[in-house]
Amino acid sequence: MIVPTLNEAKGIQPFLRALQPLRHRGHEVILIDGGSQDQTVDYARSMVDCLTSCAPGRAIQMQYGAELATGDVLLFLHADTVLPDLADELIKQAFSCSKNDWGRFDVRLSGQHWLLHCIAFMMNKRSQLTGIATGDQAIFVRRDFFEAIGGFLAIPLMEDIDLCSRLRQQSKPVCIHSPVTTSSRRWEQNGIFRTVLLMWWIRCCFYLGAALF
Repeated sequence: MIVPTLNEAKGIQPFLRALQPLRHRGHEVILIDGGSQDQTVDYARSMVDCLTSCAPGRAIQMQYGAELATGDVLLFLHADTVLPDLADELIKQAFSCSKNDWGRFDVRLSGQHWLLHCIAFMMNKRSQLTGIATGDQAIFVRRDFFEAIGGFLAIPLMEDIDLCSRLRQQSKPVCIHSPVTTSSRRWEQNGIFRTVLLMWWIRCCFYLGAALF
């Protein structure tokens, strides 16, 4: 599991605590910090297998983590996302039942507002139809396949969309319907409708090749 962090001290310990059963079953947790100014690194040090830092930016951090990883399957996990129980077995079963080389989980948002449930439903349906996942869906991929398509590109935003666009050209994603739970804090802090509009604006800019990227 490759986890990019930046100033996640408030929630990093419970997040990593939930990953300890996976570590006990032999899976490594690699944390790549982007220069946190809080106690993220101090809190995380004893709960991961590898902890290092690099320039900030999820794409850069996750690519660096992938280069350090030793496993045959890479799982990219945001520090505000909780995996379902026995996620490793779910991934193993998903790969054994298909010829796919990568995949993602369904997602649900942690908040209780009814609109958040609608948004999660639409995110999952859109992902099924397009073969594109977001980082909130805990993307996993066979290591050799990830390396063959060039891994993450060093772009400031939409690194997950870019990666999936290249992955799906070679292989359809396998979808695990046991959901990950990701924090709804950005939706609640910035406003649900405002966040939806912002995300779609950024996505449109990405597909139009805006200079922002």
